[in-house]
Amino acid sequence: RPAVAGARRRSRALRDHILEDATDMSFTVKKQADVTILEVEGTLIVGNRQELKAKVLEELEAGTRKVLVDFEKTTYIDSSGLGVLVSLAKKIRELGGDLRLANLNDDLQTLFELTKLDTLFQISESRDRALESF
Repeated sequence: RPAVAGARRRSRALRDHILEDATDMSFTVKKQADVTILEVEGTLIVGNRQELKAKVLEELEAGTRKVLVDFEKTTYIDSSGLGVLVSLAKKIRELGGDLRLANLNDDLQTLFELTKLDTLFQISESRDRALESF
């Protein structure tokens, strides 16, 4: 039994370490002409999605109507992260604006395709292409 208990403790410690690392997200806000660009770094998950949502809503309050989320430095998005993007897209469209996405890595591109969200969002391979598309 002590071996099983030790293995459980190590497993919990590893899981906690992974989850702690996974909650790391930061974002940078930039403006280019009339487009607000949010560069997301790290993971967009249940533990931090509200930070991104709050920032975008703040930008909308300030009059922004064109939003580009750049995922070049994003490693993972969970279902709640996808949910917040859908929610933001709806809100921005209600205000007459548009939300575009750029720089999805292969795993994220596959995620958007499997969930059919690639039909909801305009996704560009690069920031420049996304900016040209507005």
